[in-house]
Amino acid sequence: MNKNDLIDLKKWFADYVSGFYTDNQDYNRAIRLKEDHTKRVCRDIIMLGQELGLTDYDMILAETMALFHDIGRFEQYAVYGTFSDIASENHALLGLRQICTHKILSVCSKQEKRLIAKAIAHHNAAELPKDEDEKTLFFMQLLRDADKLDIWRVVIDYYRNRDKNPNSTIELGLPDNPDCSQEILKALNEHRIARMQDLNTLNDFKLLQISWVFDLNFTPSFQAVQKRRYIEQIEATLPQSKNITEAVGQAHDYVLKHR
Repeated sequence: MNKNDLIDLKKWFADYVSGFYTDNQDYNRAIRLKEDHTKRVCRDIIMLGQELGLTDYDMILAETMALFHDIGRFEQYAVYGTFSDIASENHALLGLRQICTHKILSVCSKQEKRLIAKAIAHHNAAELPKDEDEKTLFFMQLLRDADKLDIWRVVIDYYRNRDKNPNSTIELGLPDNPDCSQEILKALNEHRIARMQDLNTLNDFKLLQISWVFDLNFTPSFQAVQKRRYIEQIEATLPQSKNITEAVGQAHDYVLKHR
């Protein structure tokens, strides 16, 4: 792969996504959400790559992964009308099918295809494989960090404007009440990512998003979380209680320790 290949892939992506827009503005808002998210994940992975001193070649690979990491989201929303993998299917695997169907990575070598596909396949996985080679694991972690950095921005922007434009798609249909599940709080106190199956309320979902800090992999990622005040901004939308403050405090301390 080279820079010209990446330019061609970006054009292909733009043309592909444009085909999903309709005359329904609510529908288009969901498509645009993922298109804009993809562009920002590309920017964040470039930022992380520069901070980590990646070569020009590795930067091209990293940006290609970011460009196509959510390619399955568009077909997912067109077919199922949701971004919930639980209510539809795994969007990473759906994306890999789209990549194969359209032969998107035909310009890549066999090794490049394998690396990009593995990173995309695991960008939303609960955990990474234990037996992966060092380079593949590095790119998996890099994509996951870049993805999280923008998802935090997306959800914070949504919470800030939720009263004007409530969106059950983003909220996964969870009820907005003051409760928080003990299993979710326990996960934060134990420095691990909360589980989707333990979500009962919108507040649980917010706490799960905070718990993502325990899955970050690189110092520049922690520095970005602190600089952008992601935890503080989500915490401000939660009820004030001792249990919540203590649990979120674990995430604060973890970021400070690793930045």
